[in-house]
Amino acid sequence: MLLAENAEIRSFADVQALAAADMEAVNSLIRQRLASNVVLINQISAHIIGSGGKRLRPMLHLLAARACAYRGNGHVLLAALIEFIHTSTLLHDDVVDESDLRRGRKTANAVWGNAASVLVGDFLYSRSFQMMVELDDMRIMRILADTTNRIAEGEVLQLLNIGNADTTEQAYLDVIERKTAVLFSAATRLGAVLAGLPTEQEEALAQYGLDLGYAFQIADDVLDYVSDADTLGKNIGDDLAEGKPTLPVIHAIAHSSAGQAASLRRAIESGGLDSLDNIIAAIRDSGAIEHARSRAEHYAQAARSTLSALPTSPARDALSLLADYSVNRSS
Repeated sequence: MLLAENAEIRSFADVQALAAADMEAVNSLIRQRLASNVVLINQISAHIIGSGGKRLRPMLHLLAARACAYRGNGHVLLAALIEFIHTSTLLHDDVVDESDLRRGRKTANAVWGNAASVLVGDFLYSRSFQMMVELDDMRIMRILADTTNRIAEGEVLQLLNIGNADTTEQAYLDVIERKTAVLFSAATRLGAVLAGLPTEQEEALAQYGLDLGYAFQIADDVLDYVSDADTLGKNIGDDLAEGKPTLPVIHAIAHSSAGQAASLRRAIESGGLDSLDNIIAAIRDSGAIEHARSRAEHYAQAARSTLSALPTSPARDALSLLADYSVNRSS
């Protein structure tokens, strides 16, 4: 369903409808640019690209460009390459995390093995840079090159935190900034760059994306303890099994009884799920879920507030609604 340019945005479905025409062009371009004469590349790329994700990052870029009154076609190419960058990180993440389930389907590494997944992730990275060059804009290339470098830093930072029960909330936020928020921020900033907006509006959109990325990832980490595998699309407790100290666990360790805190620390340090029910109970008893949700809402509100720098439009309303969606979704 398409939504008229002057329609009222009331739900995530309305956001999707507003972006539908542009997203159709993006999806068509993604299919074209995935093509390779190496069959395995086609198989793995199609597996993960076609796994039912919401394409939130390319959608953010499309909506940001429209909110900036951009009327060209460059946003379609940028949205597709942003999705390629994101998809390559998923392939690499699943190998590092030894994950076997994503979005309710077997991960590529579970089907084809780690080596193939890493190499196809590299293919998608390099393909995104090929597409970047087509725009022939040094500013855009610099933003995306810096962004991919920050993402790589985030991967290493997260690796350093694995199994560390003493990870602080700030260290956790540092990982989120690099692994998630910087790509959100680049996606929205680039909408302003394409439209040639003044620095103040460009920075406002970049900050919107950064705050939205924080809100989205914190909410995602909460879902690991309050959702179920069918809804979430991955195994409950995966973060804990991987030894990842996410915000609910970090807060619970600091605000639980001595016995519960010790159990949580052992779980992070050993990556064990032997007492998952007790661990989840400890997280909930400590108020960690409420704390994390409050932090996510804080960032969502901050994201919404930055949008006042842009003129009123359905696209701006859609960006505002995505801030609400980021903290209230079920998957």
